[in-house]
Amino acid sequence: MSRTRRKFSSAFKAKVAIEAIKEQRTISELAQEFEVHPNQVSQWKREFLERSAQVFEGDKSKQKKSNAWNLNSGWLMSALVA
Repeated sequence: MSRTRRKFSSAFKAKVAIEAIKEQRTISELAQEFEVHPNQVSQWKREFLERSAQVFEGDKSKQKKSNAWNLNSGWLMSALVA
């Protein structure tokens, strides 16, 4: 009786990471709310913080790759402000 692995979208991961960065609730509370393991919340938060500097890099080749991310950045900013 094997269980299939769940696949999470990058938007969902970002949402969870942003909530963790806000530090308004504990990692355990967030994990329970989003139905993921607390270690997963911590990992997504760490990855988000490590890669956030790439948004401001001036390399044009990397900028093309980040265009998809820019499309979703509007709701990310609103989530950070809220």
